[in-house]
Amino acid sequence: MKRILVTGGTTFVSKYVAKYFVDADYEVYVLNRNSKSQVQGVQLIEGDRHHLGSTLKDKYFDIVADITAYNASDIIDLYDSLGSFGQYIMISSSAVYPEYAPQPFREDSEKAANKFWGKYGTDKIEAERALLDRVHDAYILRPPYLYGPMNNVYREAFVFDCAKTDRKFYLPQNGDMKLQFFHVRDLCKLMEVIINNKPAEHILNVGNLESISIKDWVVKCYACYGKTPEFIYVYDDIEQRNYFSFYNYEYKLDVERQKKIYSETISLDTGLKEAAEWYNEHETEVNKKPYFQYIDINFS
Repeated sequence: MKRILVTGGTTFVSKYVAKYFVDADYEVYVLNRNSKSQVQGVQLIEGDRHHLGSTLKDKYFDIVADITAYNASDIIDLYDSLGSFGQYIMISSSAVYPEYAPQPFREDSEKAANKFWGKYGTDKIEAERALLDRVHDAYILRPPYLYGPMNNVYREAFVFDCAKTDRKFYLPQNGDMKLQFFHVRDLCKLMEVIINNKPAEHILNVGNLESISIKDWVVKCYACYGKTPEFIYVYDDIEQRNYFSFYNYEYKLDVERQKKIYSETISLDTGLKEAAEWYNEHETEVNKKPYFQYIDINFS
C-alpha cells in the first residue's frame, strides 16, 4: 500500500484527491488545520504547513501531492519540514503564462505576469521555481479550469442555478469565446499514471484536448436539468465578471505531453452531469457571487 501525503484535503481539488486515493486503496495522509470536516478514511496531520517543526521528519511518504502550494514560501516551508519521500507532485496553474504570449501555450512558453490572474500567477511561478530548486525530479501539472464534484467555485454552479430557476442567460458578446476544462477526476487519474509510470516529462500542461465556446458550455449546463437556455447577448462595454463566471480571456493549452500518457478524458456532458448531481446535494458548500443581484439591477 503506497503512502501519500495530500496538502489540504478539505476543499475542492485537494478534497477530491484525498477521496480518490482513499478509494484507490492508498494510505492517505492529509495536512490541514482541521477547520473543516475530513474525508472518511484519511489520516489527519493537523497543522499549518509553515509551522510543522519535526512533525513530518519521521514519516516516509511514497508521494507528496502538493495541491495547496500557492507561493515559494509554501514550498520552502513544507519541503524543509519533510523527512524522506519518493515522488513530489505539485498542482500549479495555467495562470503562469502571460496573456500576450503565443497560443496554444506550451510548457516551455514564456512565464510571466498575466493581467487577468495577477499575483496568483506570479506566485505560482515562484512556487514552481522553489520546488525545482529543491526537488529536481518533481512533477508539475498546469491545469486550465478545473471542474466537477466538490467544486466550491461559483462557475458551473452559477449556470446550474440559472437553469433550475428558468432564468434567461446573459451571455457576453456572441458567446464564441472558448474555454478549456479538465475534470478533477482526470487530474487524479493522471496523477496515478505519473505515480505508477514515472514518465520522462516532468512539467505538463493538462486539460481536455478540445476547447468549447461559452455558449455551448452554457447549453450543456442547462441540459443537466433538461432545460434549454434563452440567451440575451450583452454587447455593452461591461466587465463580464460582474454577471458571468469567467473573465473575458480566451486561452488554449498545448496538452501534447499529457496526450502521450493520458489521452482519454471525461466528456463535458458526463462531467457536468456529475457536477450537477453533487451540487444538488451540496449547494451550501459553494461560494456564491452576486451575479444575480448585478443582473437584476443592471439588465432589467
